[in-house]
Amino acid sequence: MTQACCDQAPKNSLKNLDQALAELINKCKIQPLIEDIPLVQALNRVLAEDIFATVNVPPEDNSAVDGYALWLDDLTRNNTLRISQRIPAGHAPEKLEPGTAARIFTGANIPPGANCVVMQETTSLSEDQQWVTISGPAERNQNIRPQGQDIQSGALILSKGLKLTPQRIGLIASTGIARLNVYKALKVAIFSTGDEIVEPGTALKTGQIYNSNRYLLDSFLRSLGMQVYDLGRIQDKLENTLNALQTASRSADVVITTGGASVGEEDYVHTAIRELGQIDFWKVAVKPGKPVMLGEINKTPILGLPGNPGAVFVTFMILARPFLMHMQGYNCIQTKPYKLPINFSIKKAGIRREFLRVIRNDENQLELHPNQSSGMLSSASWADGLAIIMENTAPQKGELVDYLPFDSLL
Repeated sequence: MTQACCDQAPKNSLKNLDQALAELINKCKIQPLIEDIPLVQALNRVLAEDIFATVNVPPEDNSAVDGYALWLDDLTRNNTLRISQRIPAGHAPEKLEPGTAARIFTGANIPPGANCVVMQETTSLSEDQQWVTISGPAERNQNIRPQGQDIQSGALILSKGLKLTPQRIGLIASTGIARLNVYKALKVAIFSTGDEIVEPGTALKTGQIYNSNRYLLDSFLRSLGMQVYDLGRIQDKLENTLNALQTASRSADVVITTGGASVGEEDYVHTAIRELGQIDFWKVAVKPGKPVMLGEINKTPILGLPGNPGAVFVTFMILARPFLMHMQGYNCIQTKPYKLPINFSIKKAGIRREFLRVIRNDENQLELHPNQSSGMLSSASWADGLAIIMENTAPQKGELVDYLPFDSLL
């Protein structure tokens, strides 16, 4: 890896990544609004209340298999028992007659007077199917799922701030809850700056590129269950940038821009935020993505991301994602990395924390994509995660580094 020229800047000119993230989180002073919704609409929403079970799950002792329910002591006298009743799931059983067995099916309630269920595979029936002979093992409470085995009434089953995944929605449904309180979806305004960017489906002219950032951000935000207010592309003019920021800050809970936050003559986001509000920090010691900016207009947080798509990809996951999740009410906003060895070497330590696009090989080592350019998205599509190279370190082949898999971030 080579050291970029911007790594040669004075250390105090760049904000430490951990400090930047702490400032972002501290900026979140707006408590998300709460709304009551039906459970069927809850996918990917964030719980705004603790959920307690209102019933036992299962509500009664029930059978874990298809077989025969019996009183164990009866088998000590005779291993052939008369079948006195048939119990399908969903039907209330009668009390078991002494010295008999009940035909029972998976999920059906255990009849009073039974303390064992034997699987049908270890039994045989008489020709008239009125008697069953038990040939397999039988023990007390065998194949019986006790009342409340999964969930006990009154137990805390889900905590406020959790994302409602399919399995969590299923868990809530299993306790009979049909409606719940969730945080109202955060409304995030996005726009990109740059006269050179055009929409997919349009023929490119000389000097133009397609606007991938718009679709990248939109997908990121929707995957977090947030509303997107898309202002599209804004021309590289100060007046247009001012108008877009005014509109976005008045209409959304947070604004995210891409591009226009650098130091070029055509980069107006930085100037416009200063004119309309304030800038809390600008430039973070992260690679790719140094020109990250946090500001405020009309008490609305403004997060300025770089223009290069690869840098947008990294800075959204590392900075914007936890910031937005905190605003949305998530109780866990950080993904913990784990250690894996690298199958490459870093030539020279840098002053910025670097996030390299890597993939795990068959030996569970991290392979480096050969092109780590901040303008590339193909490497992010190839990779399965990010290797974190800490500031002022140059780990060598075989050494352990922190690894963040995409499936825990996306």
